[in-house]
Amino acid sequence: MKKYVLALVVLAALCVGLGRTTGLSHFTRAPAAQTQSAPSAHAEPIEAVVAAFSEQASGTQVTGEGVVTRILADDANGSRHQRFIVTLPSGQTLLIAHNIDLAPRLASLKTGDSVTFHGVYEWNEKGGVIHWTHRDPSGHHEAGWLRHAGQTYD
Repeated sequence: MKKYVLALVVLAALCVGLGRTTGLSHFTRAPAAQTQSAPSAHAEPIEAVVAAFSEQASGTQVTGEGVVTRILADDANGSRHQRFIVTLPSGQTLLIAHNIDLAPRLASLKTGDSVTFHGVYEWNEKGGVIHWTHRDPSGHHEAGWLRHAGQTYD
């Protein structure tokens, strides 16, 4: 019995250590209580975005902040999406695709503005896309949001 307990302890320690060395700890979700609360004035660290890009990972819930460097035309195919490019402090660029059929448009958005985001990261070679920046009407997906000029859009 003691051998089995010792083996389980060693296995658990190995898994924790492996998660730290491979960067898996960057992809853990925040507790539900944190993700459902109002966004803070400061964005959480964006290491998860940088790690997801370098590992070509997708489907990761992330929070970060960037500066708007380009405003694109809305995507009107299917659900309408407001689209714009933000540049992160690391220099990485992201396309933000914000569903304006489910959440309000960022009406006063302009180049040079700071935008904080919480949504799902999808990898592409240009830097990635952030989507699900709104509530999920079916309740199957963690709610996302955008924050711009002191207002939260969700």
